[in-house]
Amino acid sequence: MKILRATHLGMCFGVRDAIALAVDHAQREPLTILGDLVHNETVLASLRGHGIRFAAVPDTATTGGPVMITAHGASEAMMRRVRAHGHEVIEATCPLVRFAHRAVATLVRDGFHPVIIGQRNHVEVRGITEDLAEFDVVLTDDDLDALRERPRFGVAAQTTQPIERVRHLVERLRRRFPNSEVRYLDTVCQPTKQRQSAAVALAQQCDVVVVIGGAHSNNTRELVETCRRQCPRVFHVQTADDLCPEWFADSETVGVTAGTSTPDSTIQAVETRLAAMTCHAEMAA
Repeated sequence: MKILRATHLGMCFGVRDAIALAVDHAQREPLTILGDLVHNETVLASLRGHGIRFAAVPDTATTGGPVMITAHGASEAMMRRVRAHGHEVIEATCPLVRFAHRAVATLVRDGFHPVIIGQRNHVEVRGITEDLAEFDVVLTDDDLDALRERPRFGVAAQTTQPIERVRHLVERLRRRFPNSEVRYLDTVCQPTKQRQSAAVALAQQCDVVVVIGGAHSNNTRELVETCRRQCPRVFHVQTADDLCPEWFADSETVGVTAGTSTPDSTIQAVETRLAAMTCHAEMAA
């Protein structure tokens, strides 16, 4: 069984920088992170090992030290809430998420009604929209078809959305409201685009694809769906312990890719386990 690795996979620079910032601060003073720094339990367990605590809302931050905003970003309203509880705010927001915030603010400033393509309850989308007086969030054709007509629509996207979905919805919006002005600003991040295109190329070559990432990671789930459009057997695992030998019966080529919050060590452990399964199968034969 041949094991292929996607040309782009795993942890992006925004996540690496956020983790490094959190660990650095935790070495100097107690630190609470507002929400999950990233949607990967392996990473979160490692951060807890450094004494870092997590709070769902500012009211429950009990360390007395600073509170860190996650890589997914937060609204100005949320950061004001944190400061109102007496905490210093440390931002670990990914620069590409910051860019999405600025893009939406520009659209609003220029008189466009903001339409965000993404998951309505995702922390990143909440961070983008909580400061807005009005907005719409869409993810499907049905969501978009439910919009009411406006003179001007300004469209941006959650940074981890597949670019093909975003372009499809923008074009559908233009067709649905031909008399409206539609301005689209591309806020899908480059690491997401790279991992999505690499996943397509990988899955087209493989009998089975293993996608590694947190169970609640949006970009990992999107990689799973992308691979499934190209390959009939795709499995989402969080660690090497999730692998099942029967998944790879009669398989000649297995592909490996991973979401943007997946550590290199987790990817390596999965590949090592797959190689061991290959050796065992060959010896049994």
